[in-house]
Amino acid sequence: MTETAVCIGSFTAVKTLWEVRIQKINEELRKEKEFRQRLLLVWEERAALAKLKEKIINEDGRAILRIEEEEWKTLPSCLLKLLHLQEWQLHRTSLQKIPQFIGRFHNLVVLDLSRNSIESIPKEIGQLTSLQELLLSYNRIKSVPKEISNCISLERLELAVNRNICDLPPQLSELKKLSHVDLCMNQFTTLPSALLNMPNLEWLDMGGNKLQELPDAIDRMENLHTLWLQRNEINSLPETIGNMKNLSTLVLSNNKLKNIPACMKQMTNLRFVNFRDNPLELEITLPPCENTEEEEQQEMYGIEFMHLYIQESLKKTGMV
Repeated sequence: MTETAVCIGSFTAVKTLWEVRIQKINEELRKEKEFRQRLLLVWEERAALAKLKEKIINEDGRAILRIEEEEWKTLPSCLLKLLHLQEWQLHRTSLQKIPQFIGRFHNLVVLDLSRNSIESIPKEIGQLTSLQELLLSYNRIKSVPKEISNCISLERLELAVNRNICDLPPQLSELKKLSHVDLCMNQFTTLPSALLNMPNLEWLDMGGNKLQELPDAIDRMENLHTLWLQRNEINSLPETIGNMKNLSTLVLSNNKLKNIPACMKQMTNLRFVNFRDNPLELEITLPPCENTEEEEQQEMYGIEFMHLYIQESLKKTGMV
């Protein structure tokens, strides 16, 4: 019995020793694996950083990261080593996400991520107080964060052909320098109030949306000189549109307009207008041109057409 107990005790001791050794070996293997993984990440990061540096060019004294038609679904954190960049131009890279660390790039003046697969805009973008141009057209963005209103230097905002944006946060009216906005081919059913309250808005494209009417307060956009409203569902124009004295270009083709309001004859700065492909009630034929050159320059549904239409409309109602 004593010998048996000794044998069992020895076996247990040996088993415990081997378990300790196996556990130690496994721990060493785990640490080695982790070390190799960290080493691999370091090398991958170095390789990515080297590749990014190859994409940096200098134009007009500005450091620009330019990547075209390469696969970059995500951007590596090593990009943070390039905080001096003033412009990003990443087109057709299949980029799916704007990294949250974008807010660290305080020197950015232009952020151009057009023609990618981006689905959202991180709120950290509001930390880019030097940003002048935010270009995110041809993506999959569904909403616009209010934090963009903190980009106090922003002059140009392009969100065209995202197809799902239907509103803008009212806080965007705080962008005092914003003059150019492109929202064409989205899902807007009304003109956002933020646009009406932008003090320096000069150029606006709302074509290819689902607008049915324009607000009476449209004349609050006092500095607007170009307005694109083609391919919407607008069936009438407010009388206040005649107060837009600075408007020089107005495109209303492919809508549901039945008439042209007489107030538009007051728009003395209007140089180009297009009423083509609207179900206008009156059939207007422009007088023949004296020569071929004039005929080529004549806009069939342009300024001359508009004035003649208004004149005929007033005659029909007995107001002339």
